[in-house]
Amino acid sequence: MRLIYTIVGLMLFNMGLAQQKPGTAGEKYVLVIHGGAGTILKSQMSPEKEKAYREGLTQALEKGYAILKSGGSALDAVTAAVTVLEDNPLFNAGKGAVFTHEGKNEMDAAIMDGSKQAAGSVAGVTVIRNPILAARAVMEKSNHVMMTGKGAEAFAASQGIAIVDPSYFYTEERWKSLQRVKTEDSLKTELDHGNKPGNKGTAFQFENKDSKFGTVGAVALDKSGNLAAATSTGGMTNKRYGRVGDAPIIGAGTYANNATCAVSCTGWGEYFIRLVVAKSISDQMEYGHRSLDEATRDLIMTKVPALGGDGGLIAVDREGNYAMPFNTEGMYRGVVKADGKIEVYIYKH
Repeated sequence: MRLIYTIVGLMLFNMGLAQQKPGTAGEKYVLVIHGGAGTILKSQMSPEKEKAYREGLTQALEKGYAILKSGGSALDAVTAAVTVLEDNPLFNAGKGAVFTHEGKNEMDAAIMDGSKQAAGSVAGVTVIRNPILAARAVMEKSNHVMMTGKGAEAFAASQGIAIVDPSYFYTEERWKSLQRVKTEDSLKTELDHGNKPGNKGTAFQFENKDSKFGTVGAVALDKSGNLAAATSTGGMTNKRYGRVGDAPIIGAGTYANNATCAVSCTGWGEYFIRLVVAKSISDQMEYGHRSLDEATRDLIMTKVPALGGDGGLIAVDREGNYAMPFNTEGMYRGVVKADGKIEVYIYKH
């Protein structure tokens, strides 16, 4: 009889170990966010502004983490985190979007569900309060992947997404940045992040004088092992001709696949588009059997700079590993894992 009790006890013990096996998705859920990469120097940052940026990033992490902790989806977590950043005028997305040459705010956003590889994006929208919500509606409520301009706005309105007067996006700081750039050279376009010298002798030389860096994004792994990525941006100051960057282009600035990783990029969009950066990372992992760290570093530290571009990205893989590489002076970024500890960074370590 004692032997039977012993055997039963061992069986129950082993069942417990199986349920608590380290490395299960439920123990590895993670949320990573960014608020843009560029020439972010502590010497140029006031203590008050640094505090405000850190608080903004923390708020976004807290919002997304609450969803993951309660068993919510990675898709809901990245949506919530990006929405918080879109509502914060410090970041170049939503409320803090920069101005075009014509004095408008044109925003882009994209979202991708790694479990289904479903995706949605909007580009060149001017009256949608939270473009990331419109991108998600495109993914979930239409048969399309990308919508632009007035069509995207009409669709968003039909889905009950908040539409605002363009004046909602006005911020004095962004407006002054536009006036300064136009005064210096009406044909110059100011990236909302750092850059390397390039395109000299053309009509489109890129400047970065106000040191504000723009795209926002989030990637997450949830308790069910699903991945998701979301990215939103106001583009670049003084942009013209309906320019669109990498953020709303699936595979360039935003990508998620449960088999590999979820990625959200920030930087000089033209180069991220040319290299299809987000998808290239996934492909290196899937076909080249490289780790997340190896793949992200290859793109950000080697391939993008080799062409003359700069920027950074955030990524998380299906095992809960995450990466936040950047080749600029800084990147607003943060991470929270299952233990609930929030880590926020701005400068190079």
